[in-house]
Amino acid sequence: MLSRDTMKVHLLALLLVIGAAVAVPAVSAKIVEEKDGYIVMTGPDTLNVDSLNLRDMSLRSSSSISQGQSQWYATSVSSGNTAFYSGLNWGNPSNSLTLTIYAPDSLFGPYYDDVDGVIDGRINVQITRTEGLTSGTWRSNVYGHSVTGSQSYTYSAYAV
Repeated sequence: MLSRDTMKVHLLALLLVIGAAVAVPAVSAKIVEEKDGYIVMTGPDTLNVDSLNLRDMSLRSSSSISQGQSQWYATSVSSGNTAFYSGLNWGNPSNSLTLTIYAPDSLFGPYYDDVDGVIDGRINVQITRTEGLTSGTWRSNVYGHSVTGSQSYTYSAYAV
């Protein structure tokens, strides 16, 4: 049988563990921009390409880029789509790429590596509008903002 003092110590330790767990903020998506009825969010789970069926992927490309170079991509957005997902991954935070997205009726970005609060060589954004995205061609620009040599990357985009 535990003494009353031992039980108090165990209870205090348990409360400290629970308090520490509650005090640690959870990493979640955050709103980075709101305009023209669109909401732009970013976070670690915004674009999980591995969880998608390849038939859902409108665009997936691997390439490389140099300082000051731009590369353009086009994604078709259909009527009734309410979310556009875009992911740029180069994995080398010592180089800096930017991502700018051009909808037929609005401009989003440019977004830098730290848009989600973490410098990790990735930019993942989700653009939503409850009444539906403007259909047509959405263009994305990957720009070599500050690149030493050549930087390889992957870019993915799709709309649902």
